[in-house]
Amino acid sequence: MDRGVLKVILLAVFLISATSDPVTKTQDVNIYSFYINSTVTSRYATTIITSRVANRLNESQEIFFEVKIPKNAFISKFRMTIDGKSYDGVVKEKADAQQQYSRAVSRGQSAGLIKSVGRTLEEFKTSVNVAALSKVTFELTYEELLKRRLGKYELLINAQPMQAVKDFKINVHIHEKPGISFLELKGDLSTNDLANAIKTTRADKDAWVTFFPTRVQQKSCKNCDKNGLKGDLLITYDVERQNPNGEMTVSNGYFVHNFAPSGLPRISKNVVFIIDRSGSMRGNKIVQTRLALLRILSDLAEDDHFGLITFDSKIKLWKRELLKATEANLEDAKSFVKNIVDRGATDINAAVLEGVKMINRHPQEGTASILILLTDGDPTTGETNTERIMSNVRKAIESKFPLYCLGFGYDVNFDFLTKMSLENNGVARRIYEDSDADLQLQGFYDEVAVPLLTDIQLNYIGVSNLTQNNFALYFNGSEIVVSGQITDNNVESISTEVIAISKGNKVTYHDAVITKDVTDVLPEHEDFMERLWAYLTVKQLLDKQVLLEGPEQEAVKNESLKLSLKYQFVTPLTSMVVTKPQEGDVEVADKPKEGKESHRPSVSSSGSHMIHSGTPSSRVMSSSRVMLQAVPDRTPVLRKLSRVGSHTRLVAPTHVVVSSIQVERHRIYANSPSHNILSSIHPPAILDRTAEFQTKGDIPLDAPIWTGVCKEDDILFYSQRSVDHTFRFAAGENSNRFLLAADGQSQPLCFDVLLHHKLRLLEDSSREFYMNGESQTTKTGFSKIAFYYKKTHNLTITTNSISYRNDQDNVDLLWGQNFALSYTDGVDLIITHNKINVSMGDFSVSVLLHKNDGGVYLWPAVQQYPQDGSPTGIFGKYNISYEKAHEFNNPTLKIMDKNVNVRWVYLKDSTKHSIPNVHCWLVSFDDVMNRNISDFIVTQI
Repeated sequence: MDRGVLKVILLAVFLISATSDPVTKTQDVNIYSFYINSTVTSRYATTIITSRVANRLNESQEIFFEVKIPKNAFISKFRMTIDGKSYDGVVKEKADAQQQYSRAVSRGQSAGLIKSVGRTLEEFKTSVNVAALSKVTFELTYEELLKRRLGKYELLINAQPMQAVKDFKINVHIHEKPGISFLELKGDLSTNDLANAIKTTRADKDAWVTFFPTRVQQKSCKNCDKNGLKGDLLITYDVERQNPNGEMTVSNGYFVHNFAPSGLPRISKNVVFIIDRSGSMRGNKIVQTRLALLRILSDLAEDDHFGLITFDSKIKLWKRELLKATEANLEDAKSFVKNIVDRGATDINAAVLEGVKMINRHPQEGTASILILLTDGDPTTGETNTERIMSNVRKAIESKFPLYCLGFGYDVNFDFLTKMSLENNGVARRIYEDSDADLQLQGFYDEVAVPLLTDIQLNYIGVSNLTQNNFALYFNGSEIVVSGQITDNNVESISTEVIAISKGNKVTYHDAVITKDVTDVLPEHEDFMERLWAYLTVKQLLDKQVLLEGPEQEAVKNESLKLSLKYQFVTPLTSMVVTKPQEGDVEVADKPKEGKESHRPSVSSSGSHMIHSGTPSSRVMSSSRVMLQAVPDRTPVLRKLSRVGSHTRLVAPTHVVVSSIQVERHRIYANSPSHNILSSIHPPAILDRTAEFQTKGDIPLDAPIWTGVCKEDDILFYSQRSVDHTFRFAAGENSNRFLLAADGQSQPLCFDVLLHHKLRLLEDSSREFYMNGESQTTKTGFSKIAFYYKKTHNLTITTNSISYRNDQDNVDLLWGQNFALSYTDGVDLIITHNKINVSMGDFSVSVLLHKNDGGVYLWPAVQQYPQDGSPTGIFGKYNISYEKAHEFNNPTLKIMDKNVNVRWVYLKDSTKHSIPNVHCWLVSFDDVMNRNISDFIVTQI
């Protein structure tokens, strides 16, 4: 890496753990101070991360600042200070920030400073050019209201500054008016070798946790490496709850009411589990779902009633009625669960409506009814229009009980599940496709396992601008939070009333709170109550906006925007504009949607787009070796072009497929109405495998008949005709055939890529991960596969050898050796006689060496993708959904709302050593990838 472009990553996470990129050449920079200060008052956390860095070079260099924050948090301040001058980020409405955003994109910069990077994380990242021997201070502030789950609040602070820091401090101060009932410390940073760096002080209403590790400890502790400290500190606590009316806190004209009564009798529940068993649930998803259901069934109380529904394209009921959770019924239900297998498509509409009917057939006074839907995909059969599905479900439930939607993995339509849950008084939760997915499922159920109150209404006298004050259910271990503004500051007290149903009986709580009871807080946080109210109001308005339409939606959006701008929150409606000191550079930080990264310009692995838009000129078309231009969504042909008069000669593939055109034994004719072309293709059995395209009539040379990209002696072609007038060339044995799992379908898709390509196989630029491959010239498979990771790790695999390079080590091996290598940054290599397992960060790939039929070739098999992000490349689209449009003599599939012709073929599955034959639907590359093959070509491996 260039000394002038040195990357320094300063990583600190509050409320969540994460990993970070390494820092190289840390001798050129000095993080001389790194502070994390978090203040929690009445569960409202304000966290400030401050990093002071010195450039020790005699030349300027670019220094990066990178931190990870909770997805539920709002960034409220960012500042860079250089040579005594501060540069503040300013929060603006997205539309007002569009000009700066466009300017950043036009320069090729990353216009989104925030991206999703994990289960509950967002990453903030920026950089600044620092003069020689100068210093820079970064300061980021974010805010969040902690949520009580299973009887506790959690702060998780992750510390990974990527070098030993002389002045390293974490300070946490918790102030809770009713008193702190317990406080515990766990995590990597609370181990014995760091015990004397941690100090905990407790008082009646306050707790202080400090962590001041020495530089020696940062290098020598159990969870340290050559880059310094690496680990997390988990702080778990709860508050005293002596007042059954809840805790009312007042400060500066605002109040918050925390209501979490205990000692109430549990309410028996009617719960229906609706489980997706479509084909996309195959493998670990269905296994983990079965494990979670078996544990959940064991936790049901005997007075609970429950039902089980599995669905794909058909609905299957365990029993038609809800049954009591007796020992005999539970054993029978467990047998049903153990036999759940994946198959078919996804009919969400019919499944949820059947669950509603099941609960409605079992009305019981004094009980709480709950629907829990688990699915990993979009609706693909039955009613597939999501708006109509939501309408059907809303009308069926009629606000009588909540619907909780659990979305399994990243391919699920989470926006749809979120809206459907909110419309029915529930919430949506993403279940991440990790080894602990079964525990995630069980953990969610535990949160709703013990209902204590239903139909809760909280009323107040003397207040206004209330946040949500009515709730369908209150569960044991959770908490209801209501905030508002005191109307008259002259009144001495405000009255509260809580009305709810407890096990069929109406209960009422009354209280009066003195308004002069100002919470004792630090002067710099004296406005915390107002900001707590604003945070909660904005969160709830954003949810409410999803459910409204027309003028009502616009009014709610405007109110949410107004508050976001007033309190400088980076929300989905606002952007933070960061102006850099050098040349007025501007970056724009947008809060990403769930499971998606911020916008980044799409760039090929070689650093630039290979093909530009437009039509070829007459000068270009007259040449026999040309650079032409790509037309998207067309079928490619890769062969040499030569032009002789009115004849165009093309070296043809072995096999020819023509769609919707009369096929004869020796000649194929096609008429094009747009340019009156009569083309003939001589059969490909000719020894030199040539085919002549002969034009008829006057055709301007600049007409977009054929377009493509020149690569040495080959040209990649795209026909601009519609599918009815397009010659489709399937390469057959002259191609690599790739298998693509089809979401919700038992029959996979496949596509061909002609040989003699250098291809971008897998790329995630946000993680600096690249895998490229060079296919063989005459036979299936790859002759070379190369990995690049974080600019320091290079791995090249050929059919003869394996070569690994980083900044310090050079390793050269031959196939046949058994070897294991492990490096920092999560890089692991395990080599056997015919396979190498490559782990680089969040990616895991096996490269197999095949020797059969006298040939030798490589083939990659991706074993693990990141849980977030959107990888690209040939292997980037690891599943896709489709519907069958027509069958029999002319099979057609509907892929991405487009009908495409397919053929039922087989491929040799090289991801397995046995290379079995697998049947699949053969689709053209463009139709399945929705991009041109040229987008995946690289100039070098």
